[in-house]
Amino acid sequence: MMDLNALTQAVGDLDESAVLDMLNQFVATNPGEEEAQTVVNACQQGMALVGDLFDKGEYFVGDLIFAGELLSSAIDVLKPVIGSGSKTKVGSIVLGTVQGDLHDIGKNIFKSMSEAAGFEVYDLGIDISPSAFVEKVKEVKPQIIGMSGVLTLALEAMKVTVDELKNEGLRDNVKIVIGGNPVTKEACEQIGADAFTTNAAEGVKICQGWVK
Repeated sequence: MMDLNALTQAVGDLDESAVLDMLNQFVATNPGEEEAQTVVNACQQGMALVGDLFDKGEYFVGDLIFAGELLSSAIDVLKPVIGSGSKTKVGSIVLGTVQGDLHDIGKNIFKSMSEAAGFEVYDLGIDISPSAFVEKVKEVKPQIIGMSGVLTLALEAMKVTVDELKNEGLRDNVKIVIGGNPVTKEACEQIGADAFTTNAAEGVKICQGWVK
């Protein structure tokens, strides 16, 4: 079995070659899905380290972007053994950065982690209008909607999107999680979302709780 602490540290250190070497060796041992899931968790803990270092000012936005790409690469290596085949889809998420906001780092990290956890993710991209969210929800009927935003104006766009879902009679059929720097408990209540997070790994846990 691989050294999970070393893997977590390598992700936290953004040591791409070490991470991919460890994961390739791990996949070569033909591990079981449960074992592979513990490895995904170790990668996610590494991402939490990255987040902590960013909060302390030791890492910068470029490091976050790189960490997101590193996690995507890690998940790609692990895909054959984490059962991301159709048999283990646990639920579906419609995801997007809301209208007026062009940031997608957090959204992309959340997407990678959600897919690793077995969710089908429909990523609409950035600057997504309320009507685009509504159309996609009608089309794919997800259990969860994820809305991301980094700018303060994103909060208003999130509220408009939730109101639009209410107007279309779709709000009661989905759980809504919002994420990004400006989201708070108060904002979550005003927007009418079910949960908020500023941490992608925590966001995935919330979604897992909803589909259990």
